[in-house]
Amino acid sequence: MTSPLTPRLGLPDLGCGIGLRIPHYASIFGAGPALDFLEIISENFMVDGGRPLDNLARTLERYPVVQHGVSLGIGASTPLDFDYLERLRALTRVTKTPWVTDHLCWTRTPAALDRASVDLHDLLPLPYTEEAVHHVAARVRQVQDFLELRVGLENTSSYMTFRDSTMTEWEFLSAVVEEADCAILLDVNNVYVSAYNHGFDPRAYLDAIPHRRVIQIHLAGHTNKGAYILDTHSDFVIDTVWDLYRHTCRLLGPVSTLVEWDDEIPELEVVWGEAKKAAQIRAEVERERAA
Repeated sequence: MTSPLTPRLGLPDLGCGIGLRIPHYASIFGAGPALDFLEIISENFMVDGGRPLDNLARTLERYPVVQHGVSLGIGASTPLDFDYLERLRALTRVTKTPWVTDHLCWTRTPAALDRASVDLHDLLPLPYTEEAVHHVAARVRQVQDFLELRVGLENTSSYMTFRDSTMTEWEFLSAVVEEADCAILLDVNNVYVSAYNHGFDPRAYLDAIPHRRVIQIHLAGHTNKGAYILDTHSDFVIDTVWDLYRHTCRLLGPVSTLVEWDDEIPELEVVWGEAKKAAQIRAEVERERAA
């Protein structure tokens, strides 16, 4: 078992934080709650100037910041967008983020005839095949070399599977990160959502992945439609996901944990309360480990 005192891949444990969202700016820039860290959506700040960068500067005066992206499209068949990566790298120099994360998915269609490539603005799943493993891993290595930062890939929630898949999702994720020598952003809620939608055991997923590569955890709420679950980030973390988080902490030890709330966003104190609940679970597990 990984020692709780050993940094993962040479990276720190930042504690428990939340995503930086516009409805909370007044509270964050005012009283300044005792959050361990904040996560920004990189694309929201990859601009040349103006209010977004002013707000980012104010945030950086108070809190450590990590960057999380939604547009890398690491699994796409289109070439890597080095204009995007240049802007991303420039932002990392400002934030001093210890790592950069994005999703294990594809987001762009290739160009065809007279049509340019199209960004679909969605996190689309990949077939779990050896070919896809090699394709993604090679691209991740390029991105890490270019950014000169460790990249963490997030497991996405999914609503469909491919007939061509030859391995489980957790086997695919594990194979990609090992071949790429990159990190994992483990979204525990997404594990639960996909397990519910596809009928697998979420604990089998959590048990099987390479624990030493998990540098950050995401927690969030979702919307249960009965026959399936949508990953909406619009509600409290449910008890079952909290139980899975506790199980994850027992497997991994303390890992930087982030609560996402992106729709129907409540007051800061509500979201902060979820982060404090994560911190409480982490502390309880550490007391268990020390006993």
